[in-house]
Amino acid sequence: MISPLAGTLTKQRIDVKNLREEFFNPSQKPVAVKFGTSGHRGQLGAGFCALHAKAIAQAVARIHQEQHITGAVLVGGDTRLMSRDTADLCAEVLAGNGITVVLPDMPVPTPVFSFEILSGRVCACLNGTASHNPPQDMGLKYNPSHGGPADSALTGQIEKYANEYMAHPEQIKTISLEQARTKGLVKNADIITPYVTALSKYIDFAKIANAPLKFAVHPLGGASLAFYKAIKEKYGLKNLDIVSTEQDPTFYFIPIDHDGKIRMDPSSKYPMSPLIKYVENKEYDFAGASDPDSDRFGCATPKGGLISPNHALCVMADYLVRHQKIKGASAIGRTLGTTALLDRIAASYKLGLDEVNVGFKYFVPGLREGKYVLAGEESAGMSVSGWTTEKDGMFAVCLLMEIAATDGDIAALYDKLTAQHGTPYYTRVDIPTDEATKARVKAMKAADFATVKEVAGEKVQRVRDTDGIKIYLDKSWCLVRPSGTENILKVYAETFVSENHLQELIEAAQKLLK
Repeated sequence: MISPLAGTLTKQRIDVKNLREEFFNPSQKPVAVKFGTSGHRGQLGAGFCALHAKAIAQAVARIHQEQHITGAVLVGGDTRLMSRDTADLCAEVLAGNGITVVLPDMPVPTPVFSFEILSGRVCACLNGTASHNPPQDMGLKYNPSHGGPADSALTGQIEKYANEYMAHPEQIKTISLEQARTKGLVKNADIITPYVTALSKYIDFAKIANAPLKFAVHPLGGASLAFYKAIKEKYGLKNLDIVSTEQDPTFYFIPIDHDGKIRMDPSSKYPMSPLIKYVENKEYDFAGASDPDSDRFGCATPKGGLISPNHALCVMADYLVRHQKIKGASAIGRTLGTTALLDRIAASYKLGLDEVNVGFKYFVPGLREGKYVLAGEESAGMSVSGWTTEKDGMFAVCLLMEIAATDGDIAALYDKLTAQHGTPYYTRVDIPTDEATKARVKAMKAADFATVKEVAGEKVQRVRDTDGIKIYLDKSWCLVRPSGTENILKVYAETFVSENHLQELIEAAQKLLK
């Protein structure tokens, strides 16, 4: 069944012709290359253009040569407007530097880049994507030999070299794709079969196929479409419908988000509204989705509607431990802003709990060492040890389908966990700000809060300053951190006390920063 999403509110279609022209010939001076938590991103034109792509690729080629890194580099991207062009340009530059390139003739999901690196078929990757950002945005990521996002030291080196090439583009080496293919430097590859086959080591597809349930999956116009089709066919999932096969680089078929922008976010109720209706109308027992580059997940069920990523992570972690799915793992990993209910679940199973800064790159060592039953973040990213060192939305959706088939509605399972461990009340508020305020907050240290003994009626236990300021209380916590890409302060809070106490926490956190 094909049921393309359709928005009900007024929205503007992006100007494809103008954005393509801006990519190749920006009307303003291109900004400097700057890697955030995961790559360089910006609006097509001055924010991200062909020169950015070529300069980053040349910087990567230089690093590979300096560090004597050998092996092919996987190059590709998702279904965004300029992803294919970005991939082609990167391939031409890498080949121009004598580096072998694997350039699939189809969109490549972010977790598949990691999977291919960890398989040993390639040594690194360049991935053209801006995740779930609006369609006029574009970006480029680099993953080294560990398969995960590059760390700050490496991205800093890429930035330095890339900005040198931005200033001196004549130093960028390039050959045409036709020449590169003739020389055997650019090759195609089957990236679907190995990934889909390996999934069965972790996902019990027989349980999904035999369940008396109807499942829906929506690729949100992204790179996961071919993979969900292959999963459905290979594992005989007749009770799974891919409810949209539409791929349009303007993503006009996605309902607009809360701010009027098109944003392909599987954790937002606005772009996910058609899937929520499916389960509310009892057409499906489970509806899942992943974003355009397939590294984030979302799901909805009849009992819970749209499931919060925090809730889904708790259910997945508990299920993985109970069913001993990740052999030898000793801990659960979560980012600073992710629910502390995971801490209680970990403690109940006598597992360790790692709290890391925001950014999936901080999970890479633990995932490689086989440490994590689950590594997750509140922004709907997760993976497990032995799988990918990137977050994987397709893996998450398949796992959630298995859980629904085995144990029932995800929302009901979450309620069982809160009955056992307590109910957390959680929120995140984005506050518009300016660069000066962001810099001031970023510079704050735990010592600045030494005189703060109480927040919202609770005793301060400790303060962490590694990524914004996080204050730990008796049964609650609050976190304020500046966004790396927008002029906003992100204020997170969670309490096991009450909804009213949550509001007190948010207000107290904002006052502390004034």
